[in-house]
Amino acid sequence: MKHKKPQKPKEQKLLSPKKSELEKLRNRIDELQKEKDELFEKLQRVSADYANFQKRVPKQIADTVGYEKEKIIKSLLPILDNLEHTLQNAHSAENIDFLVKGIKIIYDQMLDILKSYGVEQIKALGEKFDPALHEAMMQKAEPDSEENIVLEEFQTGYKLNGRVIRPSKVVVNTPPQQQDEQQEQTTDESTTTE
Repeated sequence: MKHKKPQKPKEQKLLSPKKSELEKLRNRIDELQKEKDELFEKLQRVSADYANFQKRVPKQIADTVGYEKEKIIKSLLPILDNLEHTLQNAHSAENIDFLVKGIKIIYDQMLDILKSYGVEQIKALGEKFDPALHEAMMQKAEPDSEENIVLEEFQTGYKLNGRVIRPSKVVVNTPPQQQDEQQEQTTDESTTTE
């Protein structure tokens, strides 16, 4: 019987690489742990910054809105003062022209303030009807005027920074034949419903 000799050197060779590989893996685990801890700290900071941001923004918005309200009110106060002054002197005015002149000054002052905030009047009278700017309240037939021209303005329209906030309410010119056809249609509709 032959005895096998234990092969310790071979086993040691096999164990040695495993130990070094294990050590590399442990080092890698330590590196990853450090990286994870750093990322977690960054996440906590970002989370805290975001929470502070969420608390801060509504207050900033409220402060800005409050400031803008105050700014608008302060700009309107001189108009109120002029209106009060005009009303106080209205009874002592020698003629109506003085009162009308005071009201016209107040009106112009109000328009100037609105312009400073980006509000402008929509020009309608004598303009071509535009449904984006005008709201037709009635139609009239005036043969001397061009078709689809605004003949009258019931209420002035306004834009805020180029966007319509209230269209002008207007009367639009239609050719006489179209107006007759429309009247016939409304007459026919009313007789068929009866």
